[in-house]
Amino acid sequence: MDIKDCNNTSDFRRLAKKRLPAPLFHYIDGGADDEVTLRRNTEAFDQVRLIPDALADLSNMVLRTEVLGQQIDWPVFCSPTAMTRLFHHEGEVAVARAAHKHGTMYSLSSLSTTSIEEVGSATPGPKCFQLYIHKDRGMSWDFIERCKEADFSAICLTVDTLVAGNREKDLYTGMVIPPKFSVNSLFSFATHPSWSLNYLLRKKFELANVAGKISEGTGKLTSVVGYMNSQFDRSITWKDAEEAIKRWGRPFAIKGVMSVEDAKRAVDIGASAVMISNHGGRQLDGSTAPFDQLGPIVDAVGDQIEVIVDGGVRRGTHVLKALAMGATACMIGRGYLYAVAAGGYAGVDRALTRLREEIERDMILMGCSSLDELDRSKLHRE
Repeated sequence: MDIKDCNNTSDFRRLAKKRLPAPLFHYIDGGADDEVTLRRNTEAFDQVRLIPDALADLSNMVLRTEVLGQQIDWPVFCSPTAMTRLFHHEGEVAVARAAHKHGTMYSLSSLSTTSIEEVGSATPGPKCFQLYIHKDRGMSWDFIERCKEADFSAICLTVDTLVAGNREKDLYTGMVIPPKFSVNSLFSFATHPSWSLNYLLRKKFELANVAGKISEGTGKLTSVVGYMNSQFDRSITWKDAEEAIKRWGRPFAIKGVMSVEDAKRAVDIGASAVMISNHGGRQLDGSTAPFDQLGPIVDAVGDQIEVIVDGGVRRGTHVLKALAMGATACMIGRGYLYAVAAGGYAGVDRALTRLREEIERDMILMGCSSLDELDRSKLHRE
């Protein structure tokens, strides 16, 4: 199996599993506890059916939309994901460049393995930065200033990770950063020599945005969960979010909103968007899916703020269902992580190509020539 044989997220997942050592694959693939929410994120889309129209003029297809102050060519952009260079040596830069090629936005994690400055210079395309509030508030505010200097377009503040979820697969596989060649994982690393050689011989692994500032970013062995639990501030409130918005002064999203009341609070403090997200099912297991919450949140605040769906998007039809329910756009995380693990830039390029082709094809089959034509009259809920 090769990249050319991959036509959807499931195909890229199979290839990523083949090419990655087990601890790294399961870090991407896994969720919290029993992974009920991880599965529900995608299954929620199956509870709604599409109702197509016929005999429409579809000679001029328009997929462009505006999100977080940026015009993008189609209504999907890349979620922030940590430590991308662990999964392929081309890392975050590969994803950012592929997103730019396909006319959409890339989001960089605070816990990236490529710095704000390097990603900022890698591509002129629109870029969003995912902000976590660290216990050292000065570090968090410094992130904002660095994003201004690097000409990022927007910031999203993640609010659902005050403590890391119970990701038991990481415990079983011994997932740590940097990777530790333990007795349990040695066989898996040994049977993936291409990955292991790239890791050993290429640029040193580090959490690039915090390297030199805290020991956990510059080589000290720690678990991913340990980093989150030791560095993220559990005392943050809506006042801190409002302070971040004021310091940034540009489009700003609150990521991890799952309730109508929190969406209303985001409006009250001046956020530009809410990203309905449960962190890909990696935090509170048993929580509802983003698509489950989309309708109520759109009804409450959709005329005041952008509403973005992050979680469970695997198919073009999922995107159409979200847009018809009232979403501004959708985000994908595992959808490109599997692809970058499978083949770096080339993998992400093909994954984005195939997903956009799905959306265009599905729009034609729906009888819709523009995103504006997607509304709840096109949906049937079982």
